[in-house]
Amino acid sequence: MFRVHAQANPQDTEVFATSVRAQVSGKNVAIEKIARISEHDVIAFYPYAAANGTYGALFQLDEHGRIALDALSIERKGSLLFVFINGRPITELEIDKRVSDGKIYVPSGITSADVELMKKDWRLIGQRRR
Repeated sequence: MFRVHAQANPQDTEVFATSVRAQVSGKNVAIEKIARISEHDVIAFYPYAAANGTYGALFQLDEHGRIALDALSIERKGSLLFVFINGRPITELEIDKRVSDGKIYVPSGITSADVELMKKDWRLIGQRRR
């Protein structure tokens, strides 16, 4: 599972948003319940060993995911995106510029078990399609 949720308006009701604790600030932040980007939008990834013993990865999105990320990066500049992998919060990314290349970079927090599961679903960036 790979899900990217956008930061929500704190005034949104429980139907549309839920509260999570932000890793960076430690504050409770409202996020949209519906993911803007999911594992269905990923076509490839490239994992690497991070300094803290976990893995980071670069995720390449398909056209649908690329358009969704581009739109999010324009309309939600200055807010946060929350990345969940296999149901666990992995990182939060601040939207500081337009992202039109369809790539999401997760710096760390991915386990070796996560990487093995991802290899079953997606090709590695640079490999030919399956």
